[in-house]
Amino acid sequence: MSRRIGVAATAPLGADVLERLAAHHDVAFVLTRPDRPRGRGRRVGAPPAKETAERLGIPVRQPERLDGDFDIDVPTMVVAAYGALIPSVLLDRALWLNVHPSLLPRWRGAAPVERAIMAGDTQTGVTIHRTTPELDAGPIAAQEAFAVGAGDDAGAVYARAGELAAELLDRVLEAPSFTEQPSEGATYAEKITAADRELDWSDEDVIDVIRALSPHIGARTEINDRPLTVWRARRAQEGSELVVDGVELLEVQPDGRRRMSGAEFLRGYGR
Repeated sequence: MSRRIGVAATAPLGADVLERLAAHHDVAFVLTRPDRPRGRGRRVGAPPAKETAERLGIPVRQPERLDGDFDIDVPTMVVAAYGALIPSVLLDRALWLNVHPSLLPRWRGAAPVERAIMAGDTQTGVTIHRTTPELDAGPIAAQEAFAVGAGDDAGAVYARAGELAAELLDRVLEAPSFTEQPSEGATYAEKITAADRELDWSDEDVIDVIRALSPHIGARTEINDRPLTVWRARRAQEGSELVVDGVELLEVQPDGRRRMSGAEFLRGYGR
């Protein structure tokens, strides 16, 4: 059954969930972050969720910050990668359902997909829970797991999470009920920093780091005195070309240049 809802979303995961929800529900408006400078040229650009909303003809609201003056004219708000604090006064005015791409209470916080892959998790999932003032600790309405393959990067996991989130929300919106979230087993997914991006080639989990940061952030290293971003890698095998400490770099991007294969990098910048 179609429900009238609002959606709070900013990042690509939120845009994906928004598009899927809009196919089955009446999305009254999208709440998203203000336009910001983006990319190397720092031109002001719209968040992915705004671009999706405008393409679908859904009204967009972009307050710099949320406060008690914000008008919520829907009974339910779905939050998916919104990226800003929702004050308690607004949480009391509607049911806010948060989409979190992990099996809560594991990986509460800003980077659950990236931290799960970095940790070598072979399973993650999606949790739909009531938004509360405490970070990702609200009671759970639905939760489902899926496998993380050895070759899956963050892009693949986010794509599966968006698909599953929409399926779970369709069920939850019909008749929401909640179970308190356990505190045992809680771990925290801290925001990715510049230090997290720097590759340590002595780390046996270095390929997991590369997977976790692709295709949206990128791991960093330096080869032949040239700084570059590493997008894809695997264990070296016979015939591998661009190899560092037993790891073959399959796709790289020298600073200021396009993405290229490891073989192209060697041809352009020497061995």
